[in-house]
Amino acid sequence: MISLTKTAAQQLGQHNINVNAVCPGIVRTTLYGEMVRVMAQTEGVSAAEIERRHVEGVPLQRANEPEDIAAMVVFLASAGARNITGQSFNVDGGLIPD
Repeated sequence: MISLTKTAAQQLGQHNINVNAVCPGIVRTTLYGEMVRVMAQTEGVSAAEIERRHVEGVPLQRANEPEDIAAMVVFLASAGARNITGQSFNVDGGLIPD
């Protein structure tokens, strides 16, 4: 995906089209919540314990809310990002080192 983003940015820049990628980490969605519930039930532990395990390797010690991802997308669609293209942005609480 990152290579595709860079290639598309190079090809579409002449048409004033910016192309960037947002790379989310753990995001608290309905699907994630259901996965946590099933894992907790299967392992016989609380959902809070499963979530704790998931975020223990995240430097900020928390999962993303959907709004965290949306905030990056809104910024990239704003005039403030008009000269940003061909980039990949990790929104992951520091989970994935650059």
